[in-house]
Amino acid sequence: MGIVQEAKRSRLATIRYRSRKVKIRIEDGRFQIVGLNAWWAYWRDPYHLLLTIPWHGFVALVAAIYISTNALFALLYLAGGDVIANATPGSFWDHFFFSVQTLASIGYGAMYPKTFYANMIVTIEAMLGLVGIALLTGLAFARFSRPSARVAFTQNMVIAPHDGVPTLIFRAANQRRNQILEAQLKVYLLRDEATIEGQYIRRIHELQLIRNQTPGFTLTWMAFHPIVESSPLYGITPEALVATNSTIIVTLNGIDETVTQVVHARQSYAPQDILWNYRFVDIVHKTSDGNRYIDYNRFHEVAPIEPVS
Repeated sequence: MGIVQEAKRSRLATIRYRSRKVKIRIEDGRFQIVGLNAWWAYWRDPYHLLLTIPWHGFVALVAAIYISTNALFALLYLAGGDVIANATPGSFWDHFFFSVQTLASIGYGAMYPKTFYANMIVTIEAMLGLVGIALLTGLAFARFSRPSARVAFTQNMVIAPHDGVPTLIFRAANQRRNQILEAQLKVYLLRDEATIEGQYIRRIHELQLIRNQTPGFTLTWMAFHPIVESSPLYGITPEALVATNSTIIVTLNGIDETVTQVVHARQSYAPQDILWNYRFVDIVHKTSDGNRYIDYNRFHEVAPIEPVS
């Protein structure tokens, strides 16, 4: 029994050690997970870190590793004494640049190893150089090939009548002007709710759109969610949205026609981002010759709905 209890305590201690505290900050009505999608949060996962770190940080990190590796091998060559032909004995820079030539497989021939010790270090460094070049090429390709969608969402949602029904409305725009094929929009309401037992949990409700899919998303997309009896927003008030820490999340998925890969975009809205009795300003205009144009400068603009007298 003592051994079993000791094993249980050890396993519990391991679980407690592995578990980490995740900080959630509520700011301006939004739930923000501290460190979410931040590149520095992946330091325990080097591959993910190298994929998410900014390009200037990636280049700086690669340069630092390159210089450090050559400096380390230069010290190893120096430790062997006079092991490199035509190199000044005791010169760090001669051995450093010999390491650069070896690591990159340049081989000018001016300096070369002349002892068994030096040849062993050269063998190890040459192998490390081949592996390093392969890894760097793969990481650079993975970074370049990551698909991304340049989709803009309006800064606000509005609740306005649409066909006589109160409707939650927002719009999106494809900033690349290419086709996003089989694009799908999904909208979710996240809010705090209490169970029958009195426990508070955060529930997710899907908000059904009038049209949530299009064969090709090229310019703009106006999305409508009717607030009818079956809607989770039916009978809701601005105060109730704030009291339940409500958040509305919009996701868009589709296939980028240019790279033929799945791309996605995401936007979240807090209660104060939802404007009641407002409408979006029309951005599609007709010209005198019968053509049309879209004014993206007014993409986020809203206007109050005038009461009907």
